[in-house]
Amino acid sequence: MFKRYDAGRDGYIDLMELKLMMEKLGAPQTHLGLKGMIKEVDEDFDGKLSLREFLLIFHKAAAGELQEDSGLMALAKLSEIDVAHEGVKGAKDFFEAKVQALSSASKFEAELKAEQEERKREEEERRVRREAFRELKAAFSP
Repeated sequence: MFKRYDAGRDGYIDLMELKLMMEKLGAPQTHLGLKGMIKEVDEDFDGKLSLREFLLIFHKAAAGELQEDSGLMALAKLSEIDVAHEGVKGAKDFFEAKVQALSSASKFEAELKAEQEERKREEEERRVRREAFRELKAAFSP
């Protein structure tokens, strides 16, 4: 279905292609409605839908994350994806991108944790230095 409506053959469904798709499916949307549909699943903020983002519509619909009256829910209900025909390559790309996103999130978390540990270590060193200073001060004070 993605390939059918990707009239530009650029690997993306832009606003006009989405408009045509929704009209052909019998659920026409306003210009603002179409922009809102794209914005809801546009992870890279390029204003158009990649195959991965297109598949995300169906993932969100299955997970119950779409509003019942939204254009994306209408698209999900009116469209049928034959997993045996379309899903293998699309699912592979989807899950590879998901793994990459999770690993980059894990790297970010690891960096944050390392920074926190560094701060704790520096604070402990400061505390030890203060204590040593207090001991020396006490030794020289009458």
